[in-house]
Amino acid sequence: MSLSRTLLFTLALSLQQVALAASSLPSSLPPSGPKVQILTEGLEYPWSLSFLPSGGFLLTERSGQLVTLGSDGQVLQKLDVNLPEFYAAAQGGLLEVLLADNFAQSGRLFLSYVCGTANANSVCLASASWQDNQLTDVKKIFRATPDRRGAAHYGGRMVQLPDQSLVLTLGDGFDYREQAQNKANHLGKIVRLQQDGSVPADNPFVGQAAVAAEIFTLGHRNVQGIIYDAATGKLWSHEHGPKGGDELNLLQAGVNYGWPVATTGIDYTGARISPFTRFTGMAEPVYQWSPSIAPAGMTLYRGEAFPQYHGNIFITALAGKALHRLVLDGDKVIEEEKLLTELDSRLRDVRTGPDGLIYILTDGPAGKLLRLTPQ
Repeated sequence: MSLSRTLLFTLALSLQQVALAASSLPSSLPPSGPKVQILTEGLEYPWSLSFLPSGGFLLTERSGQLVTLGSDGQVLQKLDVNLPEFYAAAQGGLLEVLLADNFAQSGRLFLSYVCGTANANSVCLASASWQDNQLTDVKKIFRATPDRRGAAHYGGRMVQLPDQSLVLTLGDGFDYREQAQNKANHLGKIVRLQQDGSVPADNPFVGQAAVAAEIFTLGHRNVQGIIYDAATGKLWSHEHGPKGGDELNLLQAGVNYGWPVATTGIDYTGARISPFTRFTGMAEPVYQWSPSIAPAGMTLYRGEAFPQYHGNIFITALAGKALHRLVLDGDKVIEEEKLLTELDSRLRDVRTGPDGLIYILTDGPAGKLLRLTPQ
């Protein structure tokens, strides 16, 4: 064997030994992301998820079912919810289920849903008691006004504040976008209510003539994500823009968030909606997306299972087909990461479980409940 061939053989053998040695060492590379487990399949357009204090889940299907799942994701019951004037079509139907903070003692929960007919419908809010896996004492406590035609842009997300009041998001009805600036009605607004549907005395517009006293904030398009962060006392929401201009907002009572006067989005036809991307007296978004991702659910992570995610906001995207992780520095988004793109699935809701794990509902006629666990 020639000297040059001997050197090449020796070099190749050395590289092979190095590779074998490296393969036996523990990897120092960080995991690529959380592991995804499928807990439940075959859900019909699941919309909202909540956690039962005894373990397991309650979730809504947009067609009108309240589904009980065991802690392993097994479907235990599908209950047809008998809500007053219930109407399901396109984006409308049964929306959010929210368990009262004292649910373990009271069994009280709240359901947002679409009520009325094809020619005259709106968002309604009902309270009910959950006893022995059945709904009792179902009462409609609020109906947004005015009614509208069509079946789009309802909002419907809810959160309970520390003072026990409820905050409910309401869409602009799609064809009624100018009404988001009309303080006389509820279209394109976020409202704040007592648990019996009455108006809190400290709502920002109480006592003003020709103003709907339920209004908490205005100038919204279609808010499908809202969270209250008990650690900071901040109330966050996101909303769908048109073609571009999806927004993340930090909510404050009485503030106007601009739609449709100020937006970075354009109409689906390509026409300009407004010449203004910002406007005096109207709040600018904390963060925005163009092209649109169609944000749906939202959670702010304060669990222990993923310490690297502490204080991050997670947002599920429908059109974007991803889980967006936002890193905050105070009230600013300083980093964004897209997760679960490999699923190629519309993601409807995301929640932090009491176990610190992250749970996700996928959208569609065969929706799934997913659980994210550390690698």
